[in-house]
Amino acid sequence: MPYVNIKVTKEGGPDGTGPSAQQKAELIKGTTDLLEKVLGKNPASTFVVINEVALEDWGLGGLPVAEYRKNQK
Repeated sequence: MPYVNIKVTKEGGPDGTGPSAQQKAELIKGTTDLLEKVLGKNPASTFVVINEVALEDWGLGGLPVAEYRKNQK
């Protein structure tokens, strides 16, 4: 019974507020299909949970993501 937790920032979607319902459905389907293909897991017992995280609550390299991105330019 696989459990997959996908975390994304809320700013990643087409309207700037996070993934759309369609994008989330594609992530769930794709993840489930991959687990079935690679590990032979039953889709009926595969759980996929998507959490949206506020950009200010996400860090990378010891910095908030917004600041990290500024330093990459």
